[in-house]
Amino acid sequence: MDRENEVRVWDPFVRIFHWGLAGAFLLAFVVEDHNLAIHSWAGYTALALVALRLPWGLVGPRHARFSDFVRAPREAFAYAGRALIGRAERHLGHNPAGGLMIVALLAAVPLLALSGMAALAVEEGAGPMAGLLAGLGHRGGEWIGEVHEFLANATMALVGIHVAGVLVESLVHRENLVRSMITGRKRRLDASEREATEPASPDRPGPRVSH
Repeated sequence: MDRENEVRVWDPFVRIFHWGLAGAFLLAFVVEDHNLAIHSWAGYTALALVALRLPWGLVGPRHARFSDFVRAPREAFAYAGRALIGRAERHLGHNPAGGLMIVALLAAVPLLALSGMAALAVEEGAGPMAGLLAGLGHRGGEWIGEVHEFLANATMALVGIHVAGVLVESLVHRENLVRSMITGRKRRLDASEREATEPASPDRPGPRVSH
């Protein structure tokens, strides 16, 4: 890609967060309880990354901020529908569907990590919640373990949808989004793409989608 036609979109923290969270979650998912120490520390890492991402979504660069990509669910689903038929407008930052997925993952990962800490406390008497949940008992531990397993599978499903969305978006716009999240750079918006994604103003109508 011609670097003169590229623009920096993803800052270093966003890229480290993205790949760090992906690696921590996948490591914990694959290891499961075969190596409890690795599984637990991967979970702690994922939780710490989310804790850092939340304030960055308020004070970070433009495309890292929640205000840049969080949209109503109906807008996100409408965008996903347009992407599936190859008519979705191209966004420089996260598109509405991608924004919804980020919100879902930022909610799912902490719930998954906290349920894992709770299971560790009850079943092993270890971890940050050990003193708080020590008296919950075996049945309580089984219930928490089932909740943790459900959340793990649900989060993996979200990851699968996210990967599929990235592939579709890359094909629709002929743009390598995986590469962009490594380098931080994307192709500039051309005039028609800017017109389709700029917010509405009193002197200008809202985004126009070609059909």
